[in-house]
Amino acid sequence: MESLHRVETLLPGLHHHPRTKANRNRVFRSVKVFNNPRKCQCFDLHDKLVPYKKAWTWQKRIVEEKKTLIDTNQDCPDTVILLQHSPVYTMGTGSSEDYLNFDVKDAPFDVYRTERGGEVTYHGPGQLVMYPIINLRNHEMDLHWYLRTLEEVVIRVLSSAFSIKASRLDGLTGVWVGDQKVAAIGIRVSKWITYHGLALNVTTDLTPFNSIVPCGIRDRQVGSIKGLLEDGKVGDLRLIDIAHESLLKEFSEVFKLQIEKETVSDPNIL
Repeated sequence: MESLHRVETLLPGLHHHPRTKANRNRVFRSVKVFNNPRKCQCFDLHDKLVPYKKAWTWQKRIVEEKKTLIDTNQDCPDTVILLQHSPVYTMGTGSSEDYLNFDVKDAPFDVYRTERGGEVTYHGPGQLVMYPIINLRNHEMDLHWYLRTLEEVVIRVLSSAFSIKASRLDGLTGVWVGDQKVAAIGIRVSKWITYHGLALNVTTDLTPFNSIVPCGIRDRQVGSIKGLLEDGKVGDLRLIDIAHESLLKEFSEVFKLQIEKETVSDPNIL
């Protein structure tokens, strides 16, 4: 069963600066909301630059908290974090340094080898990073399903918010527009609790990708929403705003979750 629920939407053309608290004109539109969906706590830091190491530590702490809930037979709600990172390169568990076009001891930015899957990628301002920390026992205990579902979220965002036709490519994880990869996905699952997630290039400066072979794929390019839009009439902050709102909406609908925003209590995160 589904019902209609009013949500606030920004009027076109209005910009929001991340360091201001100015009121924003809004209108209401209707979106589908499933009756009795599971709740998902949301830490929405989409307009903040969070150092990678802090966000990584934060994720792992939440994962351990969820494992404890499961081990003690308590309810384990889902969590999603949305943010941007300061410039950083991250590598997966088995990533090869052959895909770095620099000496790792003299890197242009910090480099972290993590426990996620996949090869090297870049995170930086203008890129929205979504970290779903969800209990797959409440969804599908299938990693392929989870990866394809994350891709579906991004494909819907690009279509509904920007009229960009995106797709999957056989044998490659991520979301593509032609031969340009606009969203990278790398995950880790521990006792069916997910962490790490997806990164969507919205207004990202793509230059730092030239210093690596992104995701270990040599014959394809990296793209961004800003680069794919032809008119260039929408400002960077507005593009981030639109993409962020759409990401949460599509994530909520695809995973059938009710998003409940919470305040970050740990000042060290920011």
